[in-house]
Amino acid sequence: MTVASASPAVTARPRRPAPSRFLIVRLVVAALITVWAGWEIQFTLAPLFTDFANGWVVVEQFLRPNWSFLGSTWTAWLETVSIAIIASFFGVAVGLVLAYMASTVTNRSTRIYRATKWFLSVLRSLPDVAYVLIFVALVGVGSLAGILALFIFNIGIAAKLTAETIDAVDAGPLEAADASGAGTFARARWAVQPQILPNFLSYALYIFELNIRASVVIGYAGGGGIGQLIQVQFARFNYENVSAVVISMFVVVLLIDQLSQYLRRRLV
Repeated sequence: MTVASASPAVTARPRRPAPSRFLIVRLVVAALITVWAGWEIQFTLAPLFTDFANGWVVVEQFLRPNWSFLGSTWTAWLETVSIAIIASFFGVAVGLVLAYMASTVTNRSTRIYRATKWFLSVLRSLPDVAYVLIFVALVGVGSLAGILALFIFNIGIAAKLTAETIDAVDAGPLEAADASGAGTFARARWAVQPQILPNFLSYALYIFELNIRASVVIGYAGGGGIGQLIQVQFARFNYENVSAVVISMFVVVLLIDQLSQYLRRRLV
């Protein structure tokens, strides 16, 4: 006698929950704010179509890059890379010290902790271009202004990322350090630093990549390097030279990005 197998019960597919009214209200508010912002600045895409014919002459020059000009850009590129290296090294070094002060895990003084957090917030409130304008006024046009601007900007980034990593470390080594009577410095050195070192090295490489890109804008504002060379060629209406420099910039940034990824895999 054959017993018929029972067919499995077919469960009804659950219905997708409807979006909440609060989510709909937030989307509507965001859309209204966007429309209001466009209205305030009189945003329109009309110049993209009406003025494009006038700008086509410039586009034609960009499409004919002057490759022979690249031979005279190596000095500017060397200055740009040097600015990024120096600013990255000193920026992440000072940022590491401030990161220890900006975390309650490694800083037991509430006053110093709050003062450091406030100081880092002030540093991050200004973009790198604003810093280079300040230092150009102080020390003049050149690589020193670019180094100082990126140095200050890097401190804020490195300290913020590293402090958040310190806040998330494993509590086990900390408890062992406290049980052995370790002081604040020894606690940070032996219980915290080994845990955050891989992430810190990754942050340092990331900041170096940012500096290569940012140094172009920094140089355009007077901080030296390849950006200053681009600004000079723009002022002389040598768009063929600018096109060649921009293409070389893509190549250099791509190579540095690949090198950074290789070092990150090897070190981290």
